[in-house]
Amino acid sequence: MNRKSIKTAAALLAAILIFSLLAGCGSKAAASSAAADASAAVSQSASVSQSAASAETSASQSASASSSEQTSGYPVTVTTYAYDGSEIQQTFDKAPERVVCVYQCSIENMIALGLEDHVIASYGLDNDVKDEWKDGLSKMHYDDSVFAPDKETVVALQPDMILSWGSLFSEKNLGDYADWNGRGCNIYIDTNTRRSQEGQTMNRTVENECTDLLNLGKIFGVEDKAQELVDEMTKKIDDTVAAVKSAGTAAPTVAVVEFGDDYTANYGAAELAGDMVTKLGGQLSMPDQDDFSNEDLISADPDVIFVVYMEKNTPADEVTAKVTDNAAFASLSAVKNSRVYPIMLGDMYASGVRTIDGINTIAAGLYPDLSK
Repeated sequence: MNRKSIKTAAALLAAILIFSLLAGCGSKAAASSAAADASAAVSQSASVSQSAASAETSASQSASASSSEQTSGYPVTVTTYAYDGSEIQQTFDKAPERVVCVYQCSIENMIALGLEDHVIASYGLDNDVKDEWKDGLSKMHYDDSVFAPDKETVVALQPDMILSWGSLFSEKNLGDYADWNGRGCNIYIDTNTRRSQEGQTMNRTVENECTDLLNLGKIFGVEDKAQELVDEMTKKIDDTVAAVKSAGTAAPTVAVVEFGDDYTANYGAAELAGDMVTKLGGQLSMPDQDDFSNEDLISADPDVIFVVYMEKNTPADEVTAKVTDNAAFASLSAVKNSRVYPIMLGDMYASGVRTIDGINTIAAGLYPDLSK
C-alpha cells in the first residue's frame, strides 16, 4: 500500500470513530456535524495526496527530460575512410569511453579537446607534446615501448574507438575496419592520411584537418571547443591574407622540401604544406613534383625554402644546414637572403590541432615584415 492510500484510510477511520461516538451519545446534530467535518478532512487529505502524486510525476518527467537532454545529439554518424581510401560511415550511439590513439595528431587532438579521460592507451609520438598538453598526456596511458601496437594488443584492450592514420588499418597492422566494427569498435582516421584511389590524386588540405576536429567535436559532444580551434586557424589565414593585400606585398615563391638519408621529398600543391603556402598567398616553385634533384631546386630558385624535420630525429639547425651549407645551393636566392627556415613535420603533415603552428611558421617565413 502506498502513502496516499494509508493517509486516506486513516482519515476515513477517524471519521467513522467520531461518528460512532457521537451517535452513541444521542446527538444527531453533533454526529451529522462531525461526519461533515470528517468528510471534509477526507476530501482535503485526498487532495493533498493527489497534489503530492502530481508533484512526484512532474519531478519524474523533469528527470526524464534532463536525461534525454544529456544524450541528445546521438546517434552521430560521420564519414571517414578505410585503408584502401574508400569512404565509410561510422555511427556512434554515445561518446566513446575506451579510445586507443595512435600517432601525434590523434593524441594531441584529444588533449586539445579536453578528452584525455576517454583514452585507455596511446602510442606513436614523433615529437614531444607542448608543455600545456603534458598534463593531458599523463592521463592517456602513453606507451613508449613500441611506436605502434599490434592487433593482439589492441584486441585485448577492448576499445570502442581507434583514432589513428589510415595506414594503421592495413592487414599487417590492425587490419580492416569491418573487423573492428564487428567487435563493437568504430574507427576514425586523419583525413589527410587517406590513400589515393586509383587514378585519383588525394589533395591534403587545411579544410580536411578542420573537418576532422569538427567531427571529433560531434562524436564526443564538444562541438563548441572544436569550432573554437577551427576558427583560430581560419582567422590566422584570413588576417594574413588581408594584411598582405593591404601592404601590397608581392607573392613570394616557395619550396617545402625534405632531405632523407636516401631520398628527397617535395611538398607540392596536393600536400598540406603546399595548401598552407597557397592559402597564405605564396606561390609554389615546384607545385607538381613529389621529389627533386639539386638541379630542380636550383632551377626553381624559390624566394623562400622551408626544410622539414622531425624533432626527435634531427635538430632544426641541422636540416637547414643541408641547404645553407651546401656549396651547390650557394646561388639560391633563399640562401643569399637568409630565407631558409625549418618546419616541423608534425606541424604540416597530418597535423591536426598543430595546423595552426604550421600556418604561423609559414606565414612568418613568407612575410617576415608583417610578423614583426
